[in-house]
Amino acid sequence: MSIEQDQQQAAVGDHLKRVGASIEELNARIARLAIALGVNLDTPDSVERVIAEAGTKVRAVPPAGMPDRRAARAPHSGPDRRQTHKWVELRGLMVLRYGVERQTIENYGLDATRSLMTAASDHMTREGFKPGADGMDLKHLG
Repeated sequence: MSIEQDQQQAAVGDHLKRVGASIEELNARIARLAIALGVNLDTPDSVERVIAEAGTKVRAVPPAGMPDRRAARAPHSGPDRRQTHKWVELRGLMVLRYGVERQTIENYGLDATRSLMTAASDHMTREGFKPGADGMDLKHLG
């Protein structure tokens, strides 16, 4: 193997480590948000339901900087607003994670992606999260 190939392989390995660390951070935040919101993400159906429900909550929040003309009818401050923001963040992070997963499969293949996702899941378990707390389903990776 040439020096150039060694450098390229090292760069790929470093990138995969960073992607793996990002997935671990995403999973931990997703799990914490799910716990805070009292939602269960341990089945594919529950994940789909959360994404759909969070999507309806996203539309209920007025865009930043826009006055909320419904303020008198629907409270968008205090605890309600914080809960809504948690739903928005949960949905966004789950969609982001699926995008990272898809991109990793396209760039590095299924085996590398499966390895990263399995390592992230194992890390979650070591950190004390119950299996499925982050909504990650490894079955579709084979």
